[in-house]
Amino acid sequence: SKATVSVLNCLSRRGRGGRAGGRRGYRGMSSASPLLQRLPENLVVGLIGLGDMGCLYADKLSACGDVQRVLACDVPAHLPRLREKYKANTKVEVVENGALVSRAADVIIYSVEAANVEKVAALYGPGTKVGAVVIGQASVKQIEVEAFSQHLPEDVSIMPLHSLHGPFVNTAGQTLVSVPLRVAPAVAARLQELFVSAFGYRVVEMTAEQHDTVTANTQVLTHLAFEAMGTAWGAMGCYPWEAASYIGGIDNVKVLACLRIYASKAHIYCGLALLNPRANVQVQQYNRSVSELFKLMVLEKESEMRARLYAARDAIFGTRGNLLLPDDVLQEFSLGKEPTDPGAKPPNSHLSILAMVDSWHRLGIQPYADLVCETPVFRLRLGIAEYLFTNAAMLDASIRTACTEKSIRADDFEFTAAVREWATVIEHRDTEGYNAQFEKTRAFFAGRLKDGMAMSSRLIERLAQAKK
Repeated sequence: SKATVSVLNCLSRRGRGGRAGGRRGYRGMSSASPLLQRLPENLVVGLIGLGDMGCLYADKLSACGDVQRVLACDVPAHLPRLREKYKANTKVEVVENGALVSRAADVIIYSVEAANVEKVAALYGPGTKVGAVVIGQASVKQIEVEAFSQHLPEDVSIMPLHSLHGPFVNTAGQTLVSVPLRVAPAVAARLQELFVSAFGYRVVEMTAEQHDTVTANTQVLTHLAFEAMGTAWGAMGCYPWEAASYIGGIDNVKVLACLRIYASKAHIYCGLALLNPRANVQVQQYNRSVSELFKLMVLEKESEMRARLYAARDAIFGTRGNLLLPDDVLQEFSLGKEPTDPGAKPPNSHLSILAMVDSWHRLGIQPYADLVCETPVFRLRLGIAEYLFTNAAMLDASIRTACTEKSIRADDFEFTAAVREWATVIEHRDTEGYNAQFEKTRAFFAGRLKDGMAMSSRLIERLAQAKK
């Protein structure tokens, strides 16, 4: 596409002079391109990185008939465990390092953190097999594209991908972003067919810049909101499945999504938030939206708050009905016991949701358009926002509660403070601070993370069935 060509042209100017072991660095495609035009019928697939996602890829791809074998590596300390894990799978061979993967595989997948992709590409990229296709799975594509452009030889094809889900969900129907940067059309089509066959993916093509914009709009803001909820609950010493305010309806989804994030690894979210060049704008707007709405609550300016949120509702949802989260699904999933009398449930302002929709409005984000690259957690986030904002009575009750019910102010204060803490860490690109805050909150919920992950996976599966 023209958009893809424009990215190629830009990167070709930046990629001159890359180290390539005697084969010239990346210069972009030309009429005399040395790139592979057709993949072998029986593929050798290489995996550099065997974390949770790398193992998912090894399992899925080794089960494909047109994959002859999978060569994989990880850091030396993990090799004994991984060899034990795959000793019964004769198609997966765990080798010593990425050099052995790079020189032998037809398709090489870098499954490493975004923060490490440049270092790993510099180490193993120059020795890549002639005619191979290199794929990256980093969450920030522009960083990955720049690293591959600098360190891969010009006779190596480049096709970054991004699986928009974690390692513990049913992959059928999930989204795979494909960035066919420097690859023959027939090769790109064959690889996309391979991933559709192995994973059941829905494939979306876009440029690296488009990918990073959409993931900033969707994943970064979504993760921030749920991370801040967890931090606030931790600061209060509150386990939400034991507090009546957070049991039932959309609160069930909040709790499960929060626990799902903290059941995963910090680096998954850290790279997205700190390295995506578009993320900080969204993060700081969410911080402002939370702070400004909380001030309206404290000052009890209900009319001003209602006008602001109605404007956001009309811009984002228009005349939409409740589409994403059916009532029966919401009531199925809870870690706590719901009150037998619905009227006995304490009020809730849903500040985290109000601020999310307000920030979408102020940033000009259209979240339904971004569903083209949805993740399971983003769909949950948009679903609970839609559920609240398209129910006039529920939205009015939320606004009224926010401005009149002083008993919830302490909870909303802790959430506001938590958002500001996370926003400051992200603004300063403080990796150490991000990981420390994540692990502190994770430790608070340690006893229920496994349950939260299992139940949220069932919820995601249930919603996928409802979507069909």
